[in-house]
Amino acid sequence: MDVPPARLARWLDGFAERHGGPPEVAAEPDGLRLTAPDGTLAVLHPPPGAPGAEDLPGFLTGAEAPRRLGLLLARKGAVAVGVADGDQLVVSKVDSRYVQGRTAAGGWSQQRFARRRDNQAKAAAADGAELAVRLLLPEAGRLAAVVAGGDRRAVETILADRRLAPVAALRAERLLDVPEPRHTVLVDAISAARAVRVLVRDP
Repeated sequence: MDVPPARLARWLDGFAERHGGPPEVAAEPDGLRLTAPDGTLAVLHPPPGAPGAEDLPGFLTGAEAPRRLGLLLARKGAVAVGVADGDQLVVSKVDSRYVQGRTAAGGWSQQRFARRRDNQAKAAAADGAELAVRLLLPEAGRLAAVVAGGDRRAVETILADRRLAPVAALRAERLLDVPEPRHTVLVDAISAARAVRVLVRDP
């Protein structure tokens, strides 16, 4: 589950109440492991760009701290690029280009449609790379992380542009599951990018 940083302290209180008391806390390479008295485990993964922590107070402080994040959402022919400062979107641009869907036709017709679709997808990726160069590249030195979302292949095609090497180096492992990128989707992605990812395992 994803928990907003502002609600994490309340979630931790509820976790302790549901599972027999305060958990034991241990640092792991990818976050904190909580072991409740009843054996339930919860692993807290810090949000992209947040520093690691050895204890819960440090984790909470790092998760809640405002960070400057780059956002790159891509799916089919639509791309949304933005910069968030804390929970506010301060720079953004959305672009879309028609990319033909798959066809059920066979033979030469299918091959022709496939080539056309491939060319359209490449053009959309080129447009996305230009947006990222304009909006994210100048910010690379100030970004804590770059969070991508949508179609993994589309995102990786955009970030393969050599000019975006400094941006690609900041990319977080998290890939947001988003619909076709629009401005409202980009705004909603800020919360998802800042959320603490929690994995709970029952005994």
